[in-house]
Amino acid sequence: MAHFNLRGQSIGPIDGVLFDKDGTLSHSEPQLKSLADARIEEAKRQFSAQGASSADICELEELLVRTYGRNREGVLPDGTLAVASRQHNILSTATVFAQMGLGWPKALLMAEDVFNCVDVQWQAKHPNGHPVSMLPAAFTMLRSLREAGVICAVISNDTTNGIQTFLRHHNLTDMFAAVWSAECWPCKPDPAAVHALCAQLNLSVDRCALIGDADTDLLMAKRAGIGAAIGYVAGWHRSPDLTAHDHLIHHWQDLTLEKPSGQR
Repeated sequence: MAHFNLRGQSIGPIDGVLFDKDGTLSHSEPQLKSLADARIEEAKRQFSAQGASSADICELEELLVRTYGRNREGVLPDGTLAVASRQHNILSTATVFAQMGLGWPKALLMAEDVFNCVDVQWQAKHPNGHPVSMLPAAFTMLRSLREAGVICAVISNDTTNGIQTFLRHHNLTDMFAAVWSAECWPCKPDPAAVHALCAQLNLSVDRCALIGDADTDLLMAKRAGIGAAIGYVAGWHRSPDLTAHDHLIHHWQDLTLEKPSGQR
């Protein structure tokens, strides 16, 4: 058993920590910004091929920019691109196409085609994967948790491959006992995802912490009965506006670990 200390004050014993990935462990904003731009351009290209006017193309772009949460500086931390799964982003894109006058079947097919085309372009541009940097001091925290015998897992709306690629790139694979992705069922933000992941790890939910950068993560954790729902706000150009946390950290250095007695 280890104790988390937040700026010198104990926030309780923990046996396990569930980490969100994007905006919590990884500095995903630059990649998501490029992905948003690529999807918007491909959507404009496909919509133009349907005979859309220049005014319609401009309206489509404005709607997608707002839908994805793309702004001048980067990506909004609570926008669909930052928080939602790939499938939910496809549905939001299809909804924009429907608003532009397409029937739902055609809108959904076009949205899926946009995403698939961008995937092909992305793979051609980044054949070995697009490297995503790790947020400062996260590695130090993970190493401290491992040394203290705390079990760690990733719970993310990214794909399993996306999570594993990030972990391999930063030599983090052996620091996590499990990953729970958008391909697992149930997926975030269903509280049952927390229960299922903790059961897989043989952990009691109330003796775990969850650390994430979105209220959807924190509400999920609290509804699941997690021991500590910890908000992290330093992963984006604009700090997330969090309200559902038990505790809030602005830098990984805010959080320290008191090891069990007898451990060095």
